[in-house]
Amino acid sequence: MTQIRIKRVYEEPNATDGYRVLVDRLWPRGIKKEHLKYDVWEKDITPSPELRKWFHEDQAEHWEGFAAMYRKELENSEAALRFIDTIKHHHTITLLYASKAPIYNHARILQRFLQEHLD
Repeated sequence: MTQIRIKRVYEEPNATDGYRVLVDRLWPRGIKKEHLKYDVWEKDITPSPELRKWFHEDQAEHWEGFAAMYRKELENSEAALRFIDTIKHHHTITLLYASKAPIYNHARILQRFLQEHLD
C-alpha cells in the first residue's frame, strides 16, 4: 500500500520521504531549482490558476468551496489519473507544497484524493 505524506518544501528532505513530488503550480519563493530535492514537479495536478487566485483572496472563508471545486478538477483530470498510475508503484510519496498554511492548502485535498483512489 502506498503511503502519501505532505510536507512544506522548506523542510529538510528525509530518507523516509520516498518519491518527492512538488505539487505547486508556481515555483516556491526563495528556492533555487538546483537546491530542491524532488523527483518530479506535477503542475498539471495543482488547482487551476483561476481557482488558486480565488482561494487566495480569503483562504479560511473559501476553504470548503475551494476543496469541492479542486476535487472536481481532480476527478476530471487525465493528468491526475496518470499520476495515480505512476505513484501506485512507490511505497512512500511525499507531496511538497510551499504554503505557510498547514490547514488551508491544496496538498491536503490532493493527499486525500490520491489515497482514496489508491485504496
